[in-house]
Amino acid sequence: MSQQGYVAAPPYSQSQPGIGGFSAGFGPPNSSLHYGHYGDPNSSYSAPQPGVSKSTVPFGSSAPVGPPPPGTHQFSQTNFQNGPSTPGQQPHRFQGPPPPSSTGPSYPPYSHQSQPAYPNTVSTSPTAQLANQLNSMQINSYGPGTTPSSRISSGHPASFQGPQLPPPTQQQIALPPGSQVPPPANNVNGLCAQPSLPPVARQDGIPGPVPPDPNLQQLSGQPPGPGYHPQPANYGPQMAGSQLSYPGAFPGGLAQLPGPQQKKLDPDSIPSPIQVIENDKASRGGQIYATNTRGQVPPLVTTDCVIQDQGHASPRYIRCTTYCFPSSSDMAKQARIPLAAVIQPFAIVPPNETPLYVVNHGETGPIRCNRCKAYMCPFMQFIEGGRRYQCGFCNCINDVPPFFFQHLDHIGRRIDHYERPELSLGSYEYVATLDYCRNNKPPKPPAYIFMIDVSYRNINSGLVKLICDELKTLLDKLPREEQEESSAIRVGFVTYNKVLHFFNVKSSLAQPQMMVVSDVGEVFVPLLDGFLVNFQESRSVVINLLDQIPEMFADTNESETIFAPVIQAGMEALKAAECAGKLFIFHSSLPTAEAPGKLRNRDDKKLLNTDKEKTLFQPQVNSYEALARDCVANGCCVNLFLFPNQYVDVASMGLVTMYTGGTLYKYNNFQLDADSPQFLSDLRKDVEKKTGFDAIMRVRTSTGFRATDFFGAIYMNNTTDVEMAAVDCDKAVTVEFKHDDKLNEDSGALIQCAVLYTSISGQRRLRIHNIGLNCSSQLADVYKTCETDALTNFFAKSAFKAILSQPLKMVREILVNQTAHMLACYRKNCASPSAVSQLILPDAMKVLPVYMNCLLKSCVLVGRPEIPTDERAYHRQLVMSMGVADTQLFFYPQLLPIHSLDLKGDTVPAALRCSEERLSEGGAFLLANGLSMFLWLGVSTPPELIQGLFNVPSFAHISTEATSLPDLDNPFSKKLKSILEHIQSRKPYTMKLIIVKQREQPEMLFRQFLVEDKSIYGGASYVDFLCCVHKEICQLLS
Repeated sequence: MSQQGYVAAPPYSQSQPGIGGFSAGFGPPNSSLHYGHYGDPNSSYSAPQPGVSKSTVPFGSSAPVGPPPPGTHQFSQTNFQNGPSTPGQQPHRFQGPPPPSSTGPSYPPYSHQSQPAYPNTVSTSPTAQLANQLNSMQINSYGPGTTPSSRISSGHPASFQGPQLPPPTQQQIALPPGSQVPPPANNVNGLCAQPSLPPVARQDGIPGPVPPDPNLQQLSGQPPGPGYHPQPANYGPQMAGSQLSYPGAFPGGLAQLPGPQQKKLDPDSIPSPIQVIENDKASRGGQIYATNTRGQVPPLVTTDCVIQDQGHASPRYIRCTTYCFPSSSDMAKQARIPLAAVIQPFAIVPPNETPLYVVNHGETGPIRCNRCKAYMCPFMQFIEGGRRYQCGFCNCINDVPPFFFQHLDHIGRRIDHYERPELSLGSYEYVATLDYCRNNKPPKPPAYIFMIDVSYRNINSGLVKLICDELKTLLDKLPREEQEESSAIRVGFVTYNKVLHFFNVKSSLAQPQMMVVSDVGEVFVPLLDGFLVNFQESRSVVINLLDQIPEMFADTNESETIFAPVIQAGMEALKAAECAGKLFIFHSSLPTAEAPGKLRNRDDKKLLNTDKEKTLFQPQVNSYEALARDCVANGCCVNLFLFPNQYVDVASMGLVTMYTGGTLYKYNNFQLDADSPQFLSDLRKDVEKKTGFDAIMRVRTSTGFRATDFFGAIYMNNTTDVEMAAVDCDKAVTVEFKHDDKLNEDSGALIQCAVLYTSISGQRRLRIHNIGLNCSSQLADVYKTCETDALTNFFAKSAFKAILSQPLKMVREILVNQTAHMLACYRKNCASPSAVSQLILPDAMKVLPVYMNCLLKSCVLVGRPEIPTDERAYHRQLVMSMGVADTQLFFYPQLLPIHSLDLKGDTVPAALRCSEERLSEGGAFLLANGLSMFLWLGVSTPPELIQGLFNVPSFAHISTEATSLPDLDNPFSKKLKSILEHIQSRKPYTMKLIIVKQREQPEMLFRQFLVEDKSIYGGASYVDFLCCVHKEICQLLS
């Protein structure tokens, strides 16, 4: 590839040869290290060693710029650790709070950062506008069906230590040097302040048709696409961080870099998430995916297909970050790819797939390995004519119980293999025996308790009446087992303000009776008989009560409320009734009344971007953690519906919901007309959800690795048992694994997840999911089977957990560093040799940078005064329990061009990349991320489209107040409604529709979701972030 002799080198750390925890190259570290342990005591960041300067990392501190000292080819740790480092220690992913260190500050000092994290300064100096230009861009994709580009010198297989492999599928992006002009001193560009970033020009028209696979274009000397006009690089406020100073320009400044004309990086030439999604749909959509092979990579979460369980759990239940684990911990440390599984044990199975079989062995109960207690599954090997079996997890030899004995066929498989779900399927259920029940007694069916805040505001807004009216019809739809006539779930009712009111709704009463508990310090349940009832039996009394509640409190002027005692009362009621259950709490304000769990307004913007920012995500009083623990112990799940019009301290109030496996819903500034449909839809979905109660989950693994970390809406009393007061179809637990020995490539890595729970009918059951993964000593195999969507889910949850104990700045740095490290390791060990200026991405990870950038820009990780603290705490809590499909849409929203609807067929228009460049004035676009839904209308949207959707003549007549589309009898309206319903049907939260007109105020809100662009809060654009990661990689490899 013809290039100038000098390649723009990123700033280097002036590291000493041989310092750092790595020998030359990415070999095994020379000190024994724990890989990525959170809270590892050895991992405090101590003061820098003399002579080792910090590296320039995104959001990082300043670094000297210049070529490395001669002979520095050591992959020295200082080149990639964020902040100062201790020699001989590997940077860990996210630690807990480091121990106090006598040698110096435990974190790099942050005191110098007096400006807000993302200052709103727009640098307009001509230098800044010149600064970010790139020559040209070139991509070569090796992969099935593509010929390696002729401009690459070597398309030969990369040489590995070991057998020759075919060239790995990878994507190469050349980022040659442009003209480098130092940014001015006031350029506070925190995410990446390297000079060679291209400006992403905006354009008003929509780009022409995208070529079928933009990743295969030759983009070396091609002029920019039609309609692009150059634009200053810095539009919009800049990213913050500590100031990055550049002592002078890069060596060899402007004059010494002759070369072709400057061109900007074309966004169509960098990997597109939409293209990846569409390619997978094209190759695997609508087909049957059989789970009969260990370690096979399933279709993406965005691809519709029919899943057939043939021995491994469906990807609806378990998805992994990679389907081939590295065989040794050294390899795992080298690649730094997290080894994790996202487990959604109660995921919904579509009607065209087989529901789980229930296995009942009567009084003997499930068959288990004597040593490791794993349950009978397809990984057990029968021997000695079928009389014994060898456990696939711990290799222990067990006797087969006489009732379970069966002869083996000529290949050593039992004759009844296909008749027994536990021998032939990846997922199934067992009926549990009394040994698996609390106090060895069969459980009672669960109960639902509805607890309504009847303070002045809720009565006045009409909310209380709305809830009571809805419950009259909703209680007929309580969940039940398929074969049952009616639901076994019992219901109870409580109202509260500063005191609690319990209601007796026993079927024999003519009128409901109210009992008041005014001692909220020591809550007790004033009645047992008549509080929890069967709705069908007590229907008339319950309906009578629901009619009376709004009138009973109509004249209230009580505005103060309690909160913790409400949960306490619900839990005590379930405990007294000896059953598990759910509390549905409808609450609207900060609980300021004198009572346990009383909260004050502690929303302090001065804490943003300081070490104390993490306290905003922690509960302000300890009592909520203790309460959560009691709730979990008693199988009491708390669902919280919040209706705040100011700060309510979600971090404290939502804590019990989070730990008990409940769901948090939040409706800001609730207006009866505008917001009722969204709230009622959420309430209906939640009441009707199939749920497992009083659940405990265990994850077992075969020898050589084990589960070490768990993330989700869960509570953990010890290191192995994941406790959930309830677990529903939308909740996922992300589990991280670590090696404790070498893995065997022949036997692979086996995982069994067992959930013990009480069903809605009151039966104790075990739900088992098994999956087998491959193992390899070749890094290329690990990279080839990665799943970006599962990696995103893992990184989001581990980062959102880490912010409770670490400064956000450090968490963001670790994420960028991790991304660069995974890609650098691939480049070094698996890719074909090529010029340093090329960014090489493994095929399975080519869109990881765009997702990581979306995560870095999420409101949780960005401290800005404009973003309400409650909103950040709310998003953090939702993401912690999301499955892979939900995090995928949440971080990279779906953008559909509505003006190009095919009114005849039933196809949905292909999605577009989330960038302003894809919008056009003459179009209408729908954007959804699982929580919000926007309909954006360009100023020249065709009048017939406007008429068809809104029944008004022109753009000017459209009201943006509406939160739903009118019901109209025309093809446009019907088609869009069906698309809205389709998107909505797959998501746990009801999305309220917001109508946005181009160039009007609400457009600012909509723009935040165009995640490939620079964010109004300062987050980098996708193009800039890619350059930034590339610079980090070059630094790691230099």
